Amino acid sequence: MRSSPIGRTAGALFAALSFAAGLAAAQSPAVVAKEVDLAQQQQSQQAVQPLNNQPVWKEIRSGVPQITTVQGRETNILIQSQGETWRAVRVPIAFWGGLLFALTVGGLAAFYMIRGTMSTQVKPGDRVIERLTPADRYAHWLMAIVWVTLGVTGLILSLGKSVLLPLIGYTLFSWLAVLAKNLHNFIGPVLIVAVPWMIVRFIRYNGISIDDFRWFAHLRGYFKGEEYPSGKFNAGEKLVFWLVLVVLSTTLVVSGLVLVFPNFDQTRSTMQVANVVHMIAAYVAIALACVHIYLGTLGVSGTYAAMRDGYVDATWAEHHHLRWYEDVVAGRAREQFVQREAAPVAVAAARAKPA
Repeated sequence: MRSSPIGRTAGALFAALSFAAGLAAAQSPAVVAKEVDLAQQQQSQQAVQPLNNQPVWKEIRSGVPQITTVQGRETNILIQSQGETWRAVRVPIAFWGGLLFALTVGGLAAFYMIRGTMSTQVKPGDRVIERLTPADRYAHWLMAIVWVTLGVTGLILSLGKSVLLPLIGYTLFSWLAVLAKNLHNFIGPVLIVAVPWMIVRFIRYNGISIDDFRWFAHLRGYFKGEEYPSGKFNAGEKLVFWLVLVVLSTTLVVSGLVLVFPNFDQTRSTMQVANVVHMIAAYVAIALACVHIYLGTLGVSGTYAAMRDGYVDATWAEHHHLRWYEDVVAGRAREQFVQREAAPVAVAAARAKPA
């Protein structure tokens, strides 16, 4: 008896389905057994210790990627256990960083009370030198304003809960913290422009020479009014340039961008490392910047006027930067002596007190 085409087709389809079912059956027992074993383990756990979902949370905390319909970086990892390690690491960094800041400020205050403002004790003369061009001063003032804002807001965010919260209470601190966070996040990217501009403007003044090491060897004389001869910028100022500006500020810019823009598609661990690096670099830079700001304002008479007006008295230059002064006298420097009356009005009206 001949079979019909329909019968042959049905037979072939049945054979194919049987073959596929056999393959599935051959592959599924391990998966099914694993799921059954896990389910039985959970049931046993509930019977012995009700509401204890340790196996479930152990699986979640393992960090093994799971399945999710949400698309994005690490959206299939519910809990990242390394986050607790990061949180624990931040605590000692904030403590030691805060201690470094407090010791720096306290040490500078004590030094000022003992030593006062360091000056040349010489009456200003009739000649001045243009120490900084307008472009130099604009670059420095942009950097100074942005840097101080970021330093203050960063300290509020990292130390505020421990220092400010007990003093001013939750309501006021919450307003202050929100303001600090927004200022920090929105002003921070300005450093992308400020740091390179500052480097370009000042790098020509900050070459390293053997005299810079000698200057540090005679550092004690700096605080006694017996400075080792230096060029336009002394070794301490060069240290601030290379360490605070070039190294630490660049580090803060890169790590800050990683933290402010998570949409760069970086992982959580990358952001955690960036946060730790950002904190360490910030505390060291803030401590050094405090010394720089002190010496540029209260510490050394005439220094702030140079940054404000651009000009310094010739006697100031001779006392604080003898090598530069000698280069100006010999005509080797780009700068020249200018009669005080010929300088801008702010300088021509100059302070009659010793610089």
